[in-house]
Amino acid sequence: MVLYNVTVILEEAAESEWLAWMQSVQIPGIMATDTFVSNRMLKVLDSPNEGVTYCIQFIAESEQNFRNYQSSFEARFSNAMTDNFANRFVSFNTLMEFVGHQ
Repeated sequence: MVLYNVTVILEEAAESEWLAWMQSVQIPGIMATDTFVSNRMLKVLDSPNEGVTYCIQFIAESEQNFRNYQSSFEARFSNAMTDNFANRFVSFNTLMEFVGHQ
């Protein structure tokens, strides 16, 4: 299993609009690709950045499933966020492998 983490730092003025869009459009669209088995969204409480920071995490059963998402769908969803919130956020992605659990 792998975890695909998208960290988004956005302007406070865009937070409520972005959050509603993520929950009603973006995350359901990503999950509809059938490349991830679950997701969650977290708000960073002690971010050193200006604005607000969220982490959106998607879990895939394999790295290959993630690579399929990356090659077939990622650009579309990335472009959608840029189209809707241009110049109001920065983001970066991290792919992590589960090595154990508690």
